[in-house]
Amino acid sequence: RGGFGIDRRLVMHNDFVIVGPPADPAGIRGKSPVEAFQQIYKSGATFVSRGDESGTHVKELALWEKAGLDPADRKWYLETGQGQGATLLVASEKGGYALVDRGTYLAYKQNLDLDILVEGDPFLLNVYHVITVNPGKWPNTNGEAAKVFADFITGTEGQKIIGEFGV
Repeated sequence: RGGFGIDRRLVMHNDFVIVGPPADPAGIRGKSPVEAFQQIYKSGATFVSRGDESGTHVKELALWEKAGLDPADRKWYLETGQGQGATLLVASEKGGYALVDRGTYLAYKQNLDLDILVEGDPFLLNVYHVITVNPGKWPNTNGEAAKVFADFITGTEGQKIIGEFGV
């Protein structure tokens, strides 16, 4: 928007999932993300948020907004102000729910007592692009280096590195 970037290219995608205790006290298993958040709110079940303005936190806030709810002043709504790993550990220890990207959940899964309860909704898709800076608007940028990086990250070698990361 506004012409600040050019040459937008798809790099990869991930998705968000809502995790919670295997017993699922709020009864969200298999619900839509909005229904899940409404059930968590209604039940007063513990929800653990990053609360750190990260992309995951922004997505979580968008879900609360879509649900027409604001949990900020509720006792059951906990903000860690920490990264996703620490947030998941707190959710697990407190028997709470959390929004997490699937990759992070899988990386921490063996240390958690949390199951994926909500997944697969298009709203939970998390797509990553690379966009080079528009040298017409920003003449002091290194447009050539930006193009080389974009070519690498979307090319065979970069995609292979991304595909094998964490495996």
